[in-house]
Amino acid sequence: MINLKNIGDPNIKDKFVSIIGLGRSGLESAKLANYLGARVFGSDSSEESFVNKNAMELMNEDHIASETGVQTDRIYEADLWIVSPGISKYSKIILEAQKRGIAIVSELEFASWYTESPIIGITGSNGKTTTCLIALEMCKTQYKNSVVAGNIGIPLSKYVLEELKAPILKRIFITEVSSFQLEFIKHFKPHFAIYTNISPDHLDRHSNMEEYVSMKLRMVKNFDSSDSVIYNSDDPILSSQFKNKTYNKIPFNLENSKTLFNIRNNQMFYKDTDKIIDLKNSNLRGDHNKLNILSAATCASLLGISSKNIKTAIENFNCVEHRQESFKITNKVEYINDSKSTNINSVIVAIKTFKKPLILLLGGYNKGSNFRLLLPHIGLSSIKNIICYGDAGQLIKTAIGDAVRSFFKKDLNSAVLKAHKLAIPGDIIILSPGCSSFDQFKNFEERGKYFKSIVKKLTEND
Repeated sequence: MINLKNIGDPNIKDKFVSIIGLGRSGLESAKLANYLGARVFGSDSSEESFVNKNAMELMNEDHIASETGVQTDRIYEADLWIVSPGISKYSKIILEAQKRGIAIVSELEFASWYTESPIIGITGSNGKTTTCLIALEMCKTQYKNSVVAGNIGIPLSKYVLEELKAPILKRIFITEVSSFQLEFIKHFKPHFAIYTNISPDHLDRHSNMEEYVSMKLRMVKNFDSSDSVIYNSDDPILSSQFKNKTYNKIPFNLENSKTLFNIRNNQMFYKDTDKIIDLKNSNLRGDHNKLNILSAATCASLLGISSKNIKTAIENFNCVEHRQESFKITNKVEYINDSKSTNINSVIVAIKTFKKPLILLLGGYNKGSNFRLLLPHIGLSSIKNIICYGDAGQLIKTAIGDAVRSFFKKDLNSAVLKAHKLAIPGDIIILSPGCSSFDQFKNFEERGKYFKSIVKKLTEND
């Protein structure tokens, strides 16, 4: 067995490693483990086309054996499991592996063992991707080979393998970290940890809010008094959780109290006096994006990146695809793709951001959310119609009641058609689902692209 207590730089040469899950993270961790000399076996119970494609790639390019559509007992003939974030710690195979004493880690944990490059860990319920990408633009001004990795779509293993094959200088890894990835953390320790916010999410996977928060806090489980956490002190959960911690706590907020950067009258300052930028020159809208900018700027400054370079990065940064992405204006109706909105809080953020009349598309696969939490915000917003659709559509419509005029449609296509018919000049049609995509789509990216394709067809003659 590999002794996880003494990992440091583990030698897995000739060790038996099972890769559980052959999505993107499984594919790349299998390649990394194989390069390091392990005897690798991949396994995924799914028969989806992308899983079979990845299995064929491992066999043809790296001579790695795998199985798909089934999981045999061969997976237990291992010293180490590297587990996909899609596999719950409560699944039967995980419980069986633990019973047999097999060491289990996430892909993020595994990859982090083999790099000396600084790692910035960014987590939270919302704003992770935007913060990652803003931080990347800031870091690249001085650390030109910096990249984003993790939950954002590119596994850390892919980049670490590149480094091992050909050393890369001036690189910082900016990692988006999900609660799923943190379930099997042992020694992972980023150089800086950023927490954007915490609100109810993934309660279908985590049994309650307490467990969800606990998973998020695992990112700093190995921190001590010499380590730094950058956190949103406007967030009551984060403020409470970090209150008595001994590590270096560096807050950011919109209240401008005791922070490295602050915003007054839309002007962003460093240490209260040095003006950085007028945020009207930023392409990002809403207070939530001001917080994303502040968190990224705080981290960049601590890394030694100049205020001038921070300003340049903010000015040049554009909207993230699938996050409040304005992609079409026709007949004075604006279409916004916010497919990355997969929880209630992100919907609330979206409806607070826009002041024009809104037609909101809300639905998908319910992750255990309480949609009645939207009610106080609906009354204060500019929402004129809500189109509820998909697996959670009827539940949402019932929760909303008569708070606003609402309709139920069976799928996203029907919902977009209804919204298109209802819209008049000056309206915004926004897809901000508040649910996961898994009732109809593989992921939120596929859902967002589908939404944009429907709109394109509907408006091509406008």
